[in-house]
Amino acid sequence: MLSFLPPLALLVSISFSPLTQALSTPLCNGHASLCSRKYSNITFIGAHNSPFVGDSPADNQDLSVTDQLNAGIRYLQGQTHVNAFDTLSLCHTNCFLNDAGSLTSYLSTLQKWLDDNPNEVLTLLLTNGDRLDPKEFEAAFKASGMDQYAYIPPTTTTTTAPLPFNDWPTLGELINNKTRLIVFLDYGANPTVPYILDQFAYYFETPFNTVDPAFAQCKIDRPPKASPDGRMYVVNHYLDKEVLKGFLSDVLVPDREAAGTTNGAESVGRQVGLCEGLYGRRPNVVLLDFVEKGVEGLQRELNRL
Repeated sequence: MLSFLPPLALLVSISFSPLTQALSTPLCNGHASLCSRKYSNITFIGAHNSPFVGDSPADNQDLSVTDQLNAGIRYLQGQTHVNAFDTLSLCHTNCFLNDAGSLTSYLSTLQKWLDDNPNEVLTLLLTNGDRLDPKEFEAAFKASGMDQYAYIPPTTTTTTAPLPFNDWPTLGELINNKTRLIVFLDYGANPTVPYILDQFAYYFETPFNTVDPAFAQCKIDRPPKASPDGRMYVVNHYLDKEVLKGFLSDVLVPDREAAGTTNGAESVGRQVGLCEGLYGRRPNVVLLDFVEKGVEGLQRELNRL
């Protein structure tokens, strides 16, 4: 079990470092010690379904994407589909249910934030719900200017030959090289767009759509039968609840009322400890819904800062 810091009063305490850090000290994602740490040796608190903000049953976040970033989140996940106007958009399950706007607009918001925060490294994990060619995503990255920020691994020539786990650059190197955006796509990535990386060549992840508040497992869900060796990993630590029994499948929605407990040090720490016991290292990402609830100081503690 992890030993966590006591809750802090301010939401900004999700960030990696105290606001009192000396201005002359180089900072990377808010903390000097992260400048020399490899990207693959950092645990990020991630915003699951980051674009879907609001109070509808299908929404996963309360804070706007910019406010998520300002609160210290440096890992954003979102679903994409093509909407009825043939626009690649951030859509939850489908664009009739929840269309949060075009991917280009979303990326433009991130681009402005990166410009305003030059010592920050950001990761974006996108789902490819319509199994589009990555060139469709490239168009949005170019239109927003975010292709200029994206990291290209030097040895990535095919999606089956990822950058080795221990060869990732440090945060300081990513910042100095002006490659402060890391992009992953769950399906369809290929070398034609070298900065859009194949999620499952680099990561395995735990099961999602969890309705058990104990989160008493850390098994590999995707890719099926994957080896953990050489892969980073994502822990899906967000809780759903069943609202309707279906003939083919149940209807699940985010459990907003339980988020304070789900996101708390005890719950996250218990699952992280279980995962660390299985794989010998802490997860690289812990994805949460409603990231402002119950996670004060957690990101710092997970990175032993």
